[in-house]
Amino acid sequence: MRTRPVLIYDGDCAFCTSSVTFAERHIRPRCEVTPWQFADLNSLGTTRERAEHELLWITPDGVTHGGAQAVAKLLLNAGRRWAVLGALLTLPPLRWIAHGVYRLVANNRERMPGGTPACALPADGRPRTQASSPPTAH
Repeated sequence: MRTRPVLIYDGDCAFCTSSVTFAERHIRPRCEVTPWQFADLNSLGTTRERAEHELLWITPDGVTHGGAQAVAKLLLNAGRRWAVLGALLTLPPLRWIAHGVYRLVANNRERMPGGTPACALPADGRPRTQASSPPTAH
């Protein structure tokens, strides 16, 4: 059994890699960080499709949080002032706003600073969200 959480990101995406590098340098979460392309996703209890779609935070006991909630867990894990921001991101309505912002950025990551065409999500992996319902917990 793992003793530390695992942060899974898209290592082929320059924007994602830059974002994770920033987090490692400045936020300093206490976790393993690995691109999904080099992770044993099966043993982590997740799929390639999910890992291509969003950032994943996997707890030592195997609970997976994705997208904005993965960011919230990363911030909570880092402690200090980051934990306050992470806690806020778990509460409605900030949770719902964070989800929307995360999806907007993730769906357009090839257009973000440092992004390239290789950063684009697979067309069949784009989420189909309903505007009337808030995101569910992961």
